[in-house]
Amino acid sequence: MSFLKIAYNKIYKHDLGIDHRFPMEKYDLIPKKLISSNVVSNQNFFDPVDIEEHNIFLTHDKDYYKNLTSFNLTKNQTRSIGFPLSKNLIEREKKIAQGTIECSLFSIKNGISMNIAGGTHHAFREKPGAFCMLNDQAIAANFLLENNYSKQILIIDLDVHQGDGTASIFKNDRRVFTLSFHGKNNYPFRKEISDLDYEFDDRTEDDFYLNTLNKTLPDLVNKIEPDFIFYLAGVDVLENDKLGRLSMSLQGCRERDKIVIDICKKMKIPIQISMGGGYSSSIDEIVEAHCNTFVTAQEIFFNE
Repeated sequence: MSFLKIAYNKIYKHDLGIDHRFPMEKYDLIPKKLISSNVVSNQNFFDPVDIEEHNIFLTHDKDYYKNLTSFNLTKNQTRSIGFPLSKNLIEREKKIAQGTIECSLFSIKNGISMNIAGGTHHAFREKPGAFCMLNDQAIAANFLLENNYSKQILIIDLDVHQGDGTASIFKNDRRVFTLSFHGKNNYPFRKEISDLDYEFDDRTEDDFYLNTLNKTLPDLVNKIEPDFIFYLAGVDVLENDKLGRLSMSLQGCRERDKIVIDICKKMKIPIQISMGGGYSSSIDEIVEAHCNTFVTAQEIFFNE
């Protein structure tokens, strides 16, 4: 019997102290809410093993990784991370990346899998950026390609911020198609070029966003014919998000997830989902929006 597998380790909730704008507490609250709401049980969760470094090097430059792990990044690179750099923070990043690798294998078996964290799409091959040091979905995509689990991958990045690191990593790789829906005026202010970018004006609401997604995604999937899809389901598209500039509702965000997940189910394409950003002024809203993604995945794939 197949069921939804979810990557989680307590290291995901990294102590940043008080008043940091990144809501680390969500990584503790999401699994608790999913269990208390009977969406999943403890058996759905798995603890990723330690990552093998050669899998990191399929995506990231060895010198960059060496400088990261020996704390020899430049001042600008260290500042760009946005977190105080520490050994535990790096171990967290490695655990998240391995979680997404293992998720991708579960997806091939069960159709879908999810990582409680991940979506570290601002990490480039040779540098970090904006809360991201190792690009988990890029690492997992290259793992699948290297080990002949996949020949054509589609990365659907619907975080409010463009996946600039992901776009850069795969800009010359025809085996990976990168799609990004993001706010025109959101970070990064100097954007990379994805295979397909959609930029939305400030205060874009549900109807326009969802209509654009509905018009774009089915045709794109038919054209690309991916045998695996990675989905970055950031909830920083919500109206109350402190770092986003769009105006989507909780219901609109849930409908967005449904569109993506439903296509994968109907077309029998394995999908891995990482959570991405979410910086609402209300931690309860962040957790609810993320949990809705899990509920939607469970309903479409396993509650028939």
